[in-house]
This record gives sequence, structure tokens and C-alpha cells, in this order.
Amino acid sequence: MRFYSIFFFFFFASRAFSVEPSEILNDSKLEDRARNLSSNIRCLVCQNENIDSSESEFAKDVRLFIREQLVEGHTDDEIEKFLVSKYGTYILFKPEFTGYNIFLYLFGPFIFIFGFIMILFVFLNSKRGN
Repeated sequence: MRFYSIFFFFFFASRAFSVEPSEILNDSKLEDRARNLSSNIRCLVCQNENIDSSESEFAKDVRLFIREQLVEGHTDDEIEKFLVSKYGTYILFKPEFTGYNIFLYLFGPFIFIFGFIMILFVFLNSKRGN
């Protein structure tokens, strides 16, 4: 049991430090902005992992790109818009609530409510039939 807990700890602890020391910016404010941006950018190789915790080459390249853009003076919004224009809205963990995304956000609750009403309707009709 001890082996598994040690293995579990080292496996997840090593994943938490995917940002390499050579990538870290000297300016702590810029580094905080880079980490904040990286936490909302999806690694397209790992799919459900942000680029801050991913070890893929794609994630490393995007982390370096973000840091370069921040040093050049670009805003967080400009960097995010560039990445969306290049890779699509799928690269964002939290896409904007606009356009076709409204449909995606509202479709799940709509289907749930519709299903609940249909079950209630069928249940009430079966009671009347008896």
C-alpha cells in the first residue's frame, strides 16, 4: 500500500511542475499573467490538460509564445484572441458566452428540463389510463 501512495504522489507531483525553470520570467507580475493565461489554454495534444501542467512540445511552445508576447507588451486579451484565431475556441477551457457557444451552454439544461417534462407527462398519462 505504501508503494502505491508513494507512486501516486510522485506521479502527480511531477506533473504539477511542467513549467521548466528556463521558461519562468524574471518579472513576477508577467509570470503571474503568463500562469493565469496558461491555466485557461487547453493543450491540444493532451486534450483535457492545460498547457501549464502539460509536458508536450505543443504546450511548451505555446507557453514560450505567451511569455514572449507578454514581454513584448501585448495584453492577455490580444494573446488569447490570437490563439483562438489560430486554433479555434476549443483551445480555451472557458470559451466566451457568445455566438454558437450560447447554444452549447444552454442545450444541456434545455434537454434535462425537456426530459423531465416528458417523464412527468408519460407518468401522469399512465396514471389516467388505469
